[in-house]
Amino acid sequence: MSGPPPAFDRNTQLSTRIAAHLLAQIEADGLVAGSRLPTEAQLSRDFGVSRTVIREAIAQLRNEGLVHTRQGAGAFVADPSARPIRLDKAQDMDRHAFAHLYQLRAPLEIEAAGLAAQHRRAVDMTRLTASMALFEASDLTADASVTADLEFHRVLAEATQNPYFVQFLTVISDRIAHVILTARAGVPLDRLHEQTRREHAAIHDAIAAKDPSAARTAMRAHLVGGARRVGLRLDSSD
Repeated sequence: MSGPPPAFDRNTQLSTRIAAHLLAQIEADGLVAGSRLPTEAQLSRDFGVSRTVIREAIAQLRNEGLVHTRQGAGAFVADPSARPIRLDKAQDMDRHAFAHLYQLRAPLEIEAAGLAAQHRRAVDMTRLTASMALFEASDLTADASVTADLEFHRVLAEATQNPYFVQFLTVISDRIAHVILTARAGVPLDRLHEQTRREHAAIHDAIAAKDPSAARTAMRAHLVGGARRVGLRLDSSD
C-alpha cells in the first residue's frame, strides 16, 4: 500500500485514525475485492504502533464490512456490495441522532438476542464466550474495549443464522462505536467495563441456556443501560 504514515489528529482514538488511513489507502490504490492487506507486522512497522493497535484497526474495518479476515492468512478487501448503505459521518451525530439510533437498535438487537438463543450453534457459543473474554484483560484500553464491545454484538448477530442482522449491524457499527466512546467519556473506565461485562454476561448466559425470552430481556436491559450512560432514557418496555 502506498503513501507515508499520516500525521494523526490526536483527539481521535488511535485505532480509529489508523483504520481511516487504511481505508483511504485502499481507495487511493484502487484495491479490488480480495486484495490482501499488508501483514500486521508490516503495518505495525509502517505506523510505528503495536500489533494490538493494528488488530483493533483491522477489527473496526471488518465490523464495518470493509475487509474480511482469514485465520492465518490475513486481512482482505471486502466486496463493496457487502455494505450497500452509506451514512453520514458518525462524528456528526448529536443527541437526537443518539436517540434515533437507540430507537433502531432496540427492536433490532432485542429480536436478534431472542433469535440467537433459538438458533445458536456450539461454534456460536464458543465465539460469543471468546468475545466476552476480551473484556477480562487487565490492561484493557478504551480503544480495545470499543472493539470488544462491537465484537460481542457482531458474534451475537451471526448466531441468529440470519445474515440480514449481521449486515444491518455492520452498517451502523461506526455509529454504535461513536456512542460507546461518548459513554466512556462520562463514566470511569473501570466502572463502565464492569457494567458492560455484567450486561453482556446476562445476554450470554440466556443464549447459552437457549432461553429466547431471557435473552430479549437481558438485551433490553443492556440497551437501557447504554442509553442511560449517554444521558438518554430508553423506556424499558420498548
